[in-house]
Amino acid sequence: MLGLFVSLCLMLGTWAILRGGFAGDLRGWRMTGFDSNALGLGAVAIIAAIWYFGWVYGITLILAVMLHEFGHVAAFRVCGHTDARFRLIPLLGGVAISSRIPASHDRQVFISLMGPAICLAPMCLSFALADLMYSAQPFVAAWLNIFATVLATLNFLNLLPLWPFDGGRIVQVLIYAISPKASRTVSIIMSGLALVAAIKLQSFLLMFVVATSVRGLFMSEQLTAMQRPMTGRTAITAGLAYAATTGAFLTGAQRLLGMLL
Repeated sequence: MLGLFVSLCLMLGTWAILRGGFAGDLRGWRMTGFDSNALGLGAVAIIAAIWYFGWVYGITLILAVMLHEFGHVAAFRVCGHTDARFRLIPLLGGVAISSRIPASHDRQVFISLMGPAICLAPMCLSFALADLMYSAQPFVAAWLNIFATVLATLNFLNLLPLWPFDGGRIVQVLIYAISPKASRTVSIIMSGLALVAAIKLQSFLLMFVVATSVRGLFMSEQLTAMQRPMTGRTAITAGLAYAATTGAFLTGAQRLLGMLL
């Protein structure tokens, strides 16, 4: 019951933080034209996930990615980006899109962190319900456990300080708040670590992501310089929130990480 109570508290907290971002401006939900490219990419992403991971894990992963990306979209909208939306990308996950960059570093961290953070409450709630339903509904409990574990693993890996993951983007901004001159060096190191991880895991997808993000890495340095910097106190608070969120997902992801690594 403690897990259920904690998950409900997290749900209320998430709603309070993202209040106004779930729907945003009504124009954000109105279809203004048929985007065949986005629809096609989404369909291919779902098919690719099922083909690569199987029905259960494939569909579960797509749901986890959609929830993660909607967290970014909701955070964008809280920060005034009413045009924010996301797209699924086959075998690579998804991407949240807005026509302009966040005005400040604290908003950048907020938007980057809320993609994973919106998944905390569903993860805890799924784990709690799985425990309560195991005897009466073992199949439902098994899926809830899989869903929670996939949420935990996906978001923990996404929060690792590797470029171009959300964790890498957050660390880039936090380092800039401490030492702007060191930001580029740290960013290059994070990109190099991602490449090392790709080689060690023999992941051609990760290699592709790292290779195609090099240009974005150097562009991000220019964009970071254009944004309003954080104060030292805000950077400490943001760093603690990042560390706590990463640690929470690591706790839930340990079993699946042990199987994958």
